[in-house]
Amino acid sequence: MNVGNDEALDPPLDGKQIECELDVDDNENNDGSNNIIFGNQIVEEPKVGMKFDSEEDVVSYYMQYAKQVGFGVTRRTRKIGDDGNLRYFTIACVREGKSKSKSSNIVRPKPMEKMGCKAKINAKLYYDGRFTLSTVVLEHTHAVSPSKARYFTCHKKLDARVKRRLEVMDKAGVRPSKNYKALAIEAGGYENFSFGEKDCRNCINKVRNELLGEGDAEAFLKYLMRMQEKNYRLFYVIDLDEESRLKNVFWADARSRTAYESFGDVITFDTTYLTNKYKMPFAPFVGVNHHGQSILFGCGLLSNENTDTFVWLFNTWLKCMSGRDPNAIITDQDRAMQAAIEIVFPRAKHRFCLWHIMNKVPQKLGSYSKP
Repeated sequence: MNVGNDEALDPPLDGKQIECELDVDDNENNDGSNNIIFGNQIVEEPKVGMKFDSEEDVVSYYMQYAKQVGFGVTRRTRKIGDDGNLRYFTIACVREGKSKSKSSNIVRPKPMEKMGCKAKINAKLYYDGRFTLSTVVLEHTHAVSPSKARYFTCHKKLDARVKRRLEVMDKAGVRPSKNYKALAIEAGGYENFSFGEKDCRNCINKVRNELLGEGDAEAFLKYLMRMQEKNYRLFYVIDLDEESRLKNVFWADARSRTAYESFGDVITFDTTYLTNKYKMPFAPFVGVNHHGQSILFGCGLLSNENTDTFVWLFNTWLKCMSGRDPNAIITDQDRAMQAAIEIVFPRAKHRFCLWHIMNKVPQKLGSYSKP
């Protein structure tokens, strides 16, 4: 229902118009004159004429309303006056407009499809120094779902307490998946979160990357270069992030590459080693020689343990070993690792490590009494 229009209230001053699209931060301000209630209580439906003391109050209110109804929002048009102050702005549904192109991969569609939604609010600054809603459009061209509102980027939020908890648990050696599950149990269910597991992993990865300083990464690279000067068959690859910081690294010396040619039928892969000061998982590829001794086929340091990282590592290792797949690979029961193996080593037989299985027996079957 459109209960207002752009001509209902004219902006007091002319100015320059700026198009922008920003993620909106969640604040907890309100305007008492309109009896707008935040928190877990019902938020009043927006109406033309509502007044707010500041832009932040308007944004905070509409964010709360959008989360309650079940849609995401984005800040759109802004009008700046000649004096440099904001005179007019629009907040719209994230599905406003039309998609420029459709995803060619039907298995991985675009995360947010534009639906031409008209839902929005316009706020104008008046001479009393307050922002007034001049246009309110409530109708959506798509279904809304309050239970799924937390998946929109604008509603995702990791507060300082959660970030600190993730950092401490990561330093204690708790995997991100277990870390996220522990938070869910504490919160009373995943539906009570304003963030997802991927947001937790991104937070942990950011902390890890900050720990790995520029000097340390440079020193490590120089070390590998010196080793390669001594033995040209030393193979190493460094993976950098968007800011050219060290993200992942793999290396294998000449002895490892030669040993794989003779004993590379079966390999084991494990990432449970966290003995370095950066808490980056150490990932060795290990085999067994004809004397029953463990031999190294290469190793890596990883910034995280998701599927994309394992795919990068496995492809790099396979390139180092001249593209020769192992006949079998033994790992722990990690889903991201399992998915990466299916992508990179589709012909290899994947088996779970007996040690890991037996180590989890008390945890999984401890509640059952002995016969």
